[in-house]
Amino acid sequence: MTTTTTDTTPVLQPLPPREHHAGRHWIDDWRPEDPVFWAKTGKAIARRNLIFSVFAEHIGFSVWMLWSIVVVQMTALSNPAAPGHAAHAAASGWALSASQALCLVAVPSGVGAFLRLPYTFAVPIFGGRNWTTISASLLLIPCLLLAWVVEHPDVPFALLVAIAATAGFGGGNFASSMANISFFYPEKDKGWALGLNAAGGNIGVAVVQKIIPPIVVVGGGAALSRAGLFYVPLAVVAALSAFLFMNNLTEAKADVKPVWQSLRHLDTWIMSLLYIGTFGSFIGYSAAFPTLLKTVFDRGDIALNWAFLGAGIGSVIRPLGGRLADRIGGARITAASFVMLAAGASLALWSVSAKDLPMFFASFMFLFVATGIGNGSTYRMISRIFKIKGELAGGDHDTMVDMRRQAAGALGVISSVGAFGGFVVPLAYAWSKSHLGGIEPALRFYVGFFLALLVVTWCCYLRKTNAVAEVGI
Repeated sequence: MTTTTTDTTPVLQPLPPREHHAGRHWIDDWRPEDPVFWAKTGKAIARRNLIFSVFAEHIGFSVWMLWSIVVVQMTALSNPAAPGHAAHAAASGWALSASQALCLVAVPSGVGAFLRLPYTFAVPIFGGRNWTTISASLLLIPCLLLAWVVEHPDVPFALLVAIAATAGFGGGNFASSMANISFFYPEKDKGWALGLNAAGGNIGVAVVQKIIPPIVVVGGGAALSRAGLFYVPLAVVAALSAFLFMNNLTEAKADVKPVWQSLRHLDTWIMSLLYIGTFGSFIGYSAAFPTLLKTVFDRGDIALNWAFLGAGIGSVIRPLGGRLADRIGGARITAASFVMLAAGASLALWSVSAKDLPMFFASFMFLFVATGIGNGSTYRMISRIFKIKGELAGGDHDTMVDMRRQAAGALGVISSVGAFGGFVVPLAYAWSKSHLGGIEPALRFYVGFFLALLVVTWCCYLRKTNAVAEVGI
């Protein structure tokens, strides 16, 4: 993410070393903090780039989560009445074990989280518009490979895992998209704009969980291939739209040194930890919730038809978290979200013990609301933190521009660390159930974890013990 100054002098000047990048898609003079420039020129350009960034990121998230739906139809069936619960192939011709299916769900999440850091580097190397075009085009790889491999149940499992891993391309899109859009908006609108950008991507999780099951629920491998083929034309449209209608900003087209510099700030790592609690919970719960409904309450019908609501609610509510952070303060809203998360996990724990399905479902909807609010507020905090650091370092033009670039680099690190929740959370619930007999121990851990993050937020950004906290995040 980035921060901006509050004066009205031109913030961006064409730099001689970059003149060879001149073209109609490049913008050298970009002054979002200048009210006249923003009203006359900047706002419309920023809105256009935001719209197409949201679309590309949305398709990326959907492709990222494709395997979470497909593996359901590839898992071996079992006959509970038969001795040893003998397993046999599903209608698709596949007979994956539960552990194999879990692996295929977890691998794309882990790869997507890992790719977020290099995807952040890609924005300053290639330019925001250029990289959005490239990253959207890369989504064709996992879509086409999925469409091919599901029709070949005889392929080695290692190859299947490698193909599923390519879906991680969709997870990396988030970091580059957020880093790019953060350059376009003034400080006062940054939380709302980034919230919209993130929400548009996040809701891709809910969309894929809603529209893909009817496409693949009937038929064998040929039906499963439709899941990948469905997103091929959408990825092409996203790439073409970025190529034709988005822009590169000269300010964002810098060297990657500021990205490395962002790693030296303790705040980058503190915010990474907080983001595990917000976004890590969102993507992890989105992946695990359908399985929990099935394994804890044996309600596969609810998992298939209604589990998507959680991801949808968490996505739609995210811009509200950014807006509240703009008006009230990011640290305060983030702290409130951790209180909500701890309360929601406590309710879920009680509902499991009481075998109360309605309360379990409601508690998870509450958890998704809390993750959405926390996602928006934590991202808003990053730009504010680096803006304050720039002001404390002198506040001159060069310093503020450098801190904006470092904030964008920090965004990639933070989003990468947080996204590993999508890899860890489903495995944690599975381990708890298989080794400890139920998911209650995992829920108890999460209650404690959210309370610990509340303490971290208060100590670092609400208690006036350092220069950044004294100014107010």
